[in-house]
Amino acid sequence: MARPREFDETAVLDAAMQQFWMYGYEATSVRDLAQSMGITGASLYNAFGDKRTLFRRALAHYVETSFGDRVGRFEHGLAPRAALEAFFREIIDRSVQDEDRKGCLLVNSALEVAPHDPDFQATIAEVLAKVEAFFRRCIQAGQRTGEIPSSQSAEDLARLLLGVHLGIRVLARTRPERALLEGLARPALDLLKPSRSSQHK
Repeated sequence: MARPREFDETAVLDAAMQQFWMYGYEATSVRDLAQSMGITGASLYNAFGDKRTLFRRALAHYVETSFGDRVGRFEHGLAPRAALEAFFREIIDRSVQDEDRKGCLLVNSALEVAPHDPDFQATIAEVLAKVEAFFRRCIQAGQRTGEIPSSQSAEDLARLLLGVHLGIRVLARTRPERALLEGLARPALDLLKPSRSSQHK
């Protein structure tokens, strides 16, 4: 019989995620990963394969525990526009509180790895499409109830919010200033509010 793994896979995967998040893919060595994960290099290879495979697992873990968790809490617990406002409020809060200025592992990877790696380009594009789809679902739901104006298409508004989201994540790495980031989000979120004239009809 094979020996059972002598570590908590979720815990070591989280440690690998933190290492990639802090230093990026290229600057992180297998030795760095094994040390941060508290396992031997041999155990790392046996459990996760090579660095590239581990990075894919770590990225998936990041998406599930960050974006997936956020969508689950907001989309099913709040009204559509409130869900979008809460999404951006949490993104900005976390950006301002990020003393290491790590930013977003997904966006960092889109800038560092995706341009040179077609497989990761496809993986990251798929996740960004899910982010856009979350925005679109909320907007469509709000447009059906009249909470969000229908003067612009849900598709265009969702793409705008995606661009704002990515912009906040990139900008926060060098200027994590609340007023700046809120000023970036506010005009886009204001487009989701009915005009005063329509409210008084």
